[in-house]
Amino acid sequence: MENFVVSARKYRPVTFDTVVGQGSITNTLKNAIRNNTLAQAFLFCGPRGVGKTTCARIMAKTINCLHPTENLEACNECESCRAFNNNASFNIYELDAASNNSVDDIRNLVDQVRIPPQIGQYKVYIIDEVHMLSAAAFNAFLKTLEEPPAYAKFILATTEKHKIIPTILSRCQIFDFKRITVDDIAKHLAYVAQSEGVNAEPEALNIIAQKADGALRDALSIFDQMVSFSGKSITYKDVIDNLNVLDYDYYFQIVDHILHGRTSDILLILNDIISKGFEPQHFISGMGNHLRSLMVCKDPATVQLLEVSEQLRQRYLTQSQACPMPFLIRALEINNKCDIDYRAANNKRLHLEIALLKMCALCSQALNMPTAQAQPVQMPQNRPQQPNPTPAAAAAPVHNPSPAAAAPTTTQQPTKAPEPVVKTKVPEPVEGPTNNSTVQQPTVQQPTVQPTSTGSSSATSAQPIVRPRGTASSISINKAMQQAEQKTEEKEETWDTPFTQDQLTSAWADFVNRYKTVSPNFAAALGKYSPHLIGSTEIHFSVDNLLFERDTEGMSALKHHLKNSLHNNQYQLKPEVMERPAEIEAYTDKDKFEKMVEERPYLRTLQTELKLEGDL
Repeated sequence: MENFVVSARKYRPVTFDTVVGQGSITNTLKNAIRNNTLAQAFLFCGPRGVGKTTCARIMAKTINCLHPTENLEACNECESCRAFNNNASFNIYELDAASNNSVDDIRNLVDQVRIPPQIGQYKVYIIDEVHMLSAAAFNAFLKTLEEPPAYAKFILATTEKHKIIPTILSRCQIFDFKRITVDDIAKHLAYVAQSEGVNAEPEALNIIAQKADGALRDALSIFDQMVSFSGKSITYKDVIDNLNVLDYDYYFQIVDHILHGRTSDILLILNDIISKGFEPQHFISGMGNHLRSLMVCKDPATVQLLEVSEQLRQRYLTQSQACPMPFLIRALEINNKCDIDYRAANNKRLHLEIALLKMCALCSQALNMPTAQAQPVQMPQNRPQQPNPTPAAAAAPVHNPSPAAAAPTTTQQPTKAPEPVVKTKVPEPVEGPTNNSTVQQPTVQQPTVQPTSTGSSSATSAQPIVRPRGTASSISINKAMQQAEQKTEEKEETWDTPFTQDQLTSAWADFVNRYKTVSPNFAAALGKYSPHLIGSTEIHFSVDNLLFERDTEGMSALKHHLKNSLHNNQYQLKPEVMERPAEIEAYTDKDKFEKMVEERPYLRTLQTELKLEGDL
């Protein structure tokens, strides 16, 4: 039976050109060899599996090659290269500092440095995991590292540069190896799969590359594991099942359901994810990455930051077109807060479900429509829109097929409108100044009420216009958000009923009493402030500071309450910070004594009679 060699060893780079993802470092080393400007010591540092020891071996082999190529690569034919390939070279020494970290080990190495090379030009010492050396070993190594013989070269490799003493760092040329990108790892895995005769899907290799977290050695180890699991055919489904990776399709489905307000489907998908053994926090992290990818796709300049396959990138681009930027930003904030508070939550699943429902509510508010579970009001689809109805048309009841109900009515004898066929959630109408002769008709949707007058009669009649609503799939979210803003501006009316100081004080106190249960701190802060009416619309009140204005919900509730209580939306809230006399802080003993004298003047007499020092 033939001995199996893992891919990390079998496909280990043997030349500078085959090193993956470290082009800047390999080019620098080749230029140093070409210009004969090699330093006496090098320090290769970076994460695991990125090619530090591999580059050290390639460099040691190349500088000792007797017949290097024009591209400054080892020939693999000379005596020095053959000895290196057979692990029989006497010019290249590898020392594992993790197990040889004492002073005696470094002394033995220093003794070997005195012997010149027998074949080749240099003796190269590769010390791996050099940060594991003891402090005494580092000190014993300093002199030799700074002034070695001309034929000696030292290459130190470490994953934790911060643990190396500064005196060692100052004697080395430092090369920082970076994490290998997902695209570079995926391309190398495709090359290995082709060499091994394995049929691998690009999506599967991309998942393996992401799971490796920038380490090529880890990616090759996972690749070998998947070959053992799937044989000569590696599919995307096999990879996510074997590596316990949550499928991308779940995130795409959930975002689609959020955009369309389908809360029940969201909860069912979340239940399916948890039933398959995935931790909710793992889903939260993946959801954050998915939303971030959608945000990145909104701008063509940042699409390159998306480290996914081309097929998956097109799916992100398609879905990002349906997601407005304000929604993505708010959804990311909700997801991030859910991730932060997850560990402290008692009911973790409910905590996650609430976060998803909040995201769903963002789109429901943007569309100004109920979620998919609520049935829309049954209305004729071809009814023309009437922005300014006549009194007769405005008084006509909604959903009444009888001819008698369609007849015009007068304000003195209002006709009671029948109940609509399908019940929906009716928003609360905006409160305003009332009139004894005003007829209030039942509302189905947020109406636009235009008071009218006929002849000498002062009575007004108003009837809402019911317009058919669209569905989430029929209009885009961007257009719906603009329509919602326009409706908000249209329905705002001008209330300018005069009010007195007593009415203002009463409305202010009433709000404080009602808001205690919602936000005790905000209500308590407002309870200390006394509003003063200046002119007819300016409400002034003194505050300690303006921090209370950060409570946007509280301020919005206060303004809404005052508007409805005073029947006036033209007022202006103007908080004024109270000026306090600046107090001089007492720092020194003399300052403290002077402050005590101000409160107790007899201390000055006591100081004089006892002849105490003046600094006290």
